[in-house]
Amino acid sequence: MKNALYSIHVDLQDGRSGKGSGVVVFRNGEILGGDAYLFYVGSYVVNAGTDTFKGEVSVMQHTPSPNMSPLFGGQSQPVGIGVSGTFTDTAATMNGTALVGKNSLIFRATLRKLADAE
Repeated sequence: MKNALYSIHVDLQDGRSGKGSGVVVFRNGEILGGDAYLFYVGSYVVNAGTDTFKGEVSVMQHTPSPNMSPLFGGQSQPVGIGVSGTFTDTAATMNGTALVGKNSLIFRATLRKLADAE
């Protein structure tokens, strides 16, 4: 994964409806990002000699949203997410599974590189 700031657009899978968007930085094995209601922190590793990566992320809500229902928000504890994906010099796709309460949510995300983060 290239060290960069990316836009991220998430769509739930498995017949569930839900979407989310934000920005995320992948830099030297660290993931940091967020949107209007949530923030994300985590880590990743690139599989040597490939264009694939895997990692884990925790999502927490930073701002209450009485009129909105953020995709992974409304939880009193961090939402743990396992991710894996592929990347190019300018974009990435990522699949993940989030444990929200007692439910697993499967999602797919598309990332578009916005700026280098060297």
